[in-house]
Amino acid sequence: MNRILVVLLVFSLSCKQKPKESLIASSVESKVDWKPVKDYYLKHITDAITALDELANLPMADDGAKAVFQKARISFKKAEPYASYLNPGVGHRANGPALPIVTNDSQKVLLPVGLQKIEESIYEGEESEERYREEISITAGMLRNLQNSIRDREITPQRFFIAAHQQLIRIISLSISGFDTPVSQLGLKETMVSLESLKEVYGKSIRHIIVDTNKELDAQFQNNVQAAVDFVKSNIDFETFDRYTFIRDYMNPITRNWVAIRKESQLWDGVNNKPFNFDAPTFFEEDSFNVEFFTPAINRNPTEKKIALGKKLFFDPKLSQNGKMACVTCHNPKKAWADGIALNLDKNGKLLQRNTPTLINAAFQQSFFWDGRSPNLLDQITSVFTNDKEFDSSVHEFSTEILADTTYIPLFKDAYGGISARNTEIIRAISSYISTLNGFNSKFDKNIRGEEDTFTGEEKLGFNLYMGKALCATCHFIPLTNGTVPPFFTEHEKEVIGVPETASNKTLDDDLGFYWRHNEELEVHRGMFKTPTIRNAELTGPYMHNGVYKSLEEVINFYNLGGGGGLGFDLPYQTLPFDNLQLSELEEKALVAFIKTLTDTEVGEVY
Repeated sequence: MNRILVVLLVFSLSCKQKPKESLIASSVESKVDWKPVKDYYLKHITDAITALDELANLPMADDGAKAVFQKARISFKKAEPYASYLNPGVGHRANGPALPIVTNDSQKVLLPVGLQKIEESIYEGEESEERYREEISITAGMLRNLQNSIRDREITPQRFFIAAHQQLIRIISLSISGFDTPVSQLGLKETMVSLESLKEVYGKSIRHIIVDTNKELDAQFQNNVQAAVDFVKSNIDFETFDRYTFIRDYMNPITRNWVAIRKESQLWDGVNNKPFNFDAPTFFEEDSFNVEFFTPAINRNPTEKKIALGKKLFFDPKLSQNGKMACVTCHNPKKAWADGIALNLDKNGKLLQRNTPTLINAAFQQSFFWDGRSPNLLDQITSVFTNDKEFDSSVHEFSTEILADTTYIPLFKDAYGGISARNTEIIRAISSYISTLNGFNSKFDKNIRGEEDTFTGEEKLGFNLYMGKALCATCHFIPLTNGTVPPFFTEHEKEVIGVPETASNKTLDDDLGFYWRHNEELEVHRGMFKTPTIRNAELTGPYMHNGVYKSLEEVINFYNLGGGGGLGFDLPYQTLPFDNLQLSELEEKALVAFIKTLTDTEVGEVY
């Protein structure tokens, strides 16, 4: 009773200050008791810890170990939305890939831990009992950290809705692709757990509001969740599960419902500092992802004038020291913003070291250059300016040569109020322009959104292979198809795959990749490269960091053989989650057919 009086008092005192919409939200929020949801998440993270404690008492090869491990994973998946939202770093490591971790401060290499590593130990049996128990102990410690976070942090509408949104994309990007459970392939069963869990926390919190205001929406959501669960249950086989139909006909209706439920509840309007556009009805819309989230703070919300300036600068060779190289030299809009050759030329006409990637959707990355040395687009462009083989121009000294074209003067005044003494504003303008070169309107996008039904049987098979048996989506995550890791999108995958020096596949390429970053001391980084986007790959060959393969068929065959390891190269730290894929010729062709559906050339325009 006292709690109700306090709420009413605060509400009445704030009436004069709050707009009508805020008053409605406050009134509605007072009807929600979030404690049952918090108790639900706390119970299941506690159950996961209890299961790990039980597992610690079983030998790795014990017949019951798998069952107890599965129990731990199911409990974790029920707690994961809120636990990982509160502590993304710990949450991701607890359920991240079984790979070594390099600490940022000391550059110490830590052995892999987490649920995926425990899974690997139990199902493959290639770990020592001592190390296996260490894995369990460390993972249980991480879960206790998450347990404390849940216990200490109250649920709010914002936390609830963001956590649920993140879990929905986990289902699409991680669970059904096998990323979460690469060895046991439990991801489809866990998909059902995540969906039923969402329906349960909805029922414990805001369902009564939706029932009062829109019974039809509530019924649709309940029915769609049950239909999705039934669809998964009808075919739980990892290799033959129809992910294309599941996403288009079952998951998309759920995400559309969830956006509508959030709006109907009037509890939270969304924010623009997260990777998602929370109003986008699915994860496959043209505006599903928020460019501003991926943009450095100093360059967000560019004006049209700034973008127009950046566009003109992009095509201007006067930015380079010798007046012969422009951004368009390597990133040609007529060639899908790449260049169509294995290696382009530097300012002196000599071959550059690496293949030119496309700029389409480049904004949605957290790592730039093949070796990932630049954390954002501004830093990448700056590096091109200062590279003595490319622009060879100082960032601190304005390129006055461009002002020979007097049309720049009003453009600079409109964009920045005047002409700077440094190239910094030029770099920001170019970055703003590149960030507009985005395309999510391919044949695949239109079909997965349900706008058209033109996918062939071969293309559908290709997508299902991409998301399943071929394991492409465990590195090239759907829907962006690049290496930016869902659901937080704050880190970018880098992989050691063993690319050969020539297409004859006889010798390992000698490019060390990310290995240079730490004075060539960390062997886990030898030959490590950033995972690029697969969108528009039909148009952006040759492929790989060295342009070694001319066709998509060659690329798919390389992976089918098991990467460099499968070719016989000595790669103790290869990160591919398979020895070989055992794809048939028909399946290889289907994968290529699907990749071609990601072509979207209506991006930008020729200057």
